[in-house]
Amino acid sequence: MNIILTGSLGHISKPLAEELIQKGHSVTVISSKAERRKEIEALGAKAAIGSIEDPAFLTKTFIGADIVYLMETLGAGSFFDQNLDYMLAINTIANNYKQAIQESGVKKIIHLSSIGAHTDKGNGMLAFHHNVENILKSLPEDISIKFMRPVGFYYNMFAFIPTIKAQNLIIQNYGGDAKEPWVSPLDIASVIAEEMDKPFDRREVRYIASDEIAPNELAKLLGEAIGKPDLKWQVVPDEQILNTMIAAGMNPDVAKGLVEMNAGRRNDFLYKDYYQHKPTFGKVKLKNFAIEFAAVYNQK
Repeated sequence: MNIILTGSLGHISKPLAEELIQKGHSVTVISSKAERRKEIEALGAKAAIGSIEDPAFLTKTFIGADIVYLMETLGAGSFFDQNLDYMLAINTIANNYKQAIQESGVKKIIHLSSIGAHTDKGNGMLAFHHNVENILKSLPEDISIKFMRPVGFYYNMFAFIPTIKAQNLIIQNYGGDAKEPWVSPLDIASVIAEEMDKPFDRREVRYIASDEIAPNELAKLLGEAIGKPDLKWQVVPDEQILNTMIAAGMNPDVAKGLVEMNAGRRNDFLYKDYYQHKPTFGKVKLKNFAIEFAAVYNQK
């Protein structure tokens, strides 16, 4: 099949491209960076250099595709852009996708959504995934869409490193002994590749997770991996986390959205729909990620 991937050579798109190429598919990778061309072509894929903010470019690239994989992304450092309206920016990208899908004639879409996309309330910044799903759902019914909803990415834990080094603590506005799900980007890529080979039937949702662990257990696992067996998880008020993020230069709306997102983890609100449609776990377990975490921790 002829498959178009957005996301350049990111945590998901690169292993996804590799797996699809290995299966014999023709893969085109969209990237905004011309310097990525050689790396994309070295994988055996075609490079389409342009911006997802350009619907004409997207339309031209999508023409002739059997399947298009969509994800929304903002530029590096965008969360520290004081002028960013992230909801508007993401909605604009989604509408660009919608226009390009309609004008190119593509009929099969896989969209990277997220846990929390089932609602626009109580999920903080994840509400933008709900908005994007609704924008894409407004496409004609003969266009089939598979919405992939992964849980929290393993690599988000790298954000814990500064306070671990400074205070021997993981500091968040959620925590405790209730298990919650996490996912490896490799498992996300594997599931998406699997879904591309399955029939498409209008609108479908699939959650993706690799493992589950409670925050207190997670602190113990990561602590042992980095040689800090006494590492603790400390829960602090929302306002403290919010003020810390803003003081570090983060866009206030982004900071508020992140704090509200994590607050939704405290009462399982974020995971309500997930637990009603709980998936089979992927192959990459937290014990595997702990090794990677330790390697990154020791490099910093």
